[in-house]
Amino acid sequence: MSEGRLLSGADGRDKTLLIVDDDAPFRNRLARAMEARGFRCELAGSVAEGLVAASERPPSYAVLDLRLDDGSGLEVVEALREVRPDTRVVMLTGYGNIATAVAAVKAGAVDYLAKPTDADAIEAALLAREGGMPPPPEHPMSADRVRWEHIQRVYEQCDRNVSETARRLNMHRRTLQRILAKRAPRETAG
Repeated sequence: MSEGRLLSGADGRDKTLLIVDDDAPFRNRLARAMEARGFRCELAGSVAEGLVAASERPPSYAVLDLRLDDGSGLEVVEALREVRPDTRVVMLTGYGNIATAVAAVKAGAVDYLAKPTDADAIEAALLAREGGMPPPPEHPMSADRVRWEHIQRVYEQCDRNVSETARRLNMHRRTLQRILAKRAPRETAG
């Protein structure tokens, strides 16, 4: 691949990409996939590393995990906005919900994707025209899977306390126990 292709996209923007995610295997796979699409990637495994990269080498694009071991990816969004306001940011999280999506967009993210996602969806979100939405995913999570993910998230936020989780979800404790005992709903392959 030529250096010219790596450094400039169709819109004239350099194709530098900061990936901040504490899941090293995912981060490395995503970097390889995005490099194959012409991006020059810099990787960070924490908010602290992301803040250093954002301030020293502000990228044109960023893919940030919302929940990291040492804080929130929103901190990196704010830092990027200060040094390079035109950075196109996509937030990723395993715990999708409306409140965090709104917070990510208010902080400056152009899109918000729930894990698991793939490089095609991330690239589409990063390169979507300004103000436009990327195309819908080929295989979105089913409603059952979204419900299961939400219950798991609240359960974790309640320190795995079934009674507190049931109260917050306005759900009977035994119903919640049955749901928690089951595996995640399987995703259908279109």
